[in-house]
Amino acid sequence: MRERRAATIPDVNREVTLPLIVDDRGTLQVAAADVSKLLRTLGGRWLHLVEAGADGLDEDTVAALTIELAKLADRIDVACIAHSSGGAP
Repeated sequence: MRERRAATIPDVNREVTLPLIVDDRGTLQVAAADVSKLLRTLGGRWLHLVEAGADGLDEDTVAALTIELAKLADRIDVACIAHSSGGAP
């Protein structure tokens, strides 16, 4: 069984569908904590590159993307917590 949730990223006008993959017993098969951590780490590393003066990175763009990645990670966490507790996100 596969449930799909959608998150809209403001100012981009695109929709990202986040699959929550569960088995026949309803057990999540995606390590949501790892995905959330990856998204947050990616944004953090971009910020470090900007702070280090890396060429070709716009500070405002990196900041905006980092915020959106963190929001997406939060939505994944909320959806998985809701699923685990038997509620809907």
